[in-house]
Amino acid sequence: MADRYEIRFSGAGGQGLITAGIILAEAASIIDGKHAVQSQSYGPEARGGASKSEVIISDEPIDYPKATIVDACLAMTQEATDKYANGIKDGGLLLIDSDFVKQVPEGNFKVVRIPIMRTAKEDIGREIVANVVALGAMIALTDVVSRESGEKAVLAKVPEAFIDLNKKAYSVGFEKVQEYLAAQ
Repeated sequence: MADRYEIRFSGAGGQGLITAGIILAEAASIIDGKHAVQSQSYGPEARGGASKSEVIISDEPIDYPKATIVDACLAMTQEATDKYANGIKDGGLLLIDSDFVKQVPEGNFKVVRIPIMRTAKEDIGREIVANVVALGAMIALTDVVSRESGEKAVLAKVPEAFIDLNKKAYSVGFEKVQEYLAAQ
């Protein structure tokens, strides 16, 4: 891993992507002992409008807390793609929800298409865990923290009653990416 790795999660407000960012930052810092910062922004409409969460992970102390050269970006909606799928570095990654993002920006980065919301709905039975499916997918793609660290951080964040649901959502997201990559 480079000294500094920048990940952006974007989608509609209310999709839980800020939570996904916080969980990733905790996996990197609390569990893996790396330096991590998480920041967020959302449009004035908060729910429904585009929102983003950025996580920067480094082996060194982080001097600037905002993403400048994005290594990997998740875009769950077309609006989020249009607004936030920019600044992705050459050779970087763009993970999109293939059902909701039809216009993909041009760039020298790899585009990974997975039906994230549909996976949450059909494989887990709850759309509400789409953010955890997306987080599992992003960790599988970037390897920025280990699968185990990511899972541990997810389970530390959710209420007892939802542990199994979130554990399954994380695994399904992780495995969807492994299948996708194996098919490429």
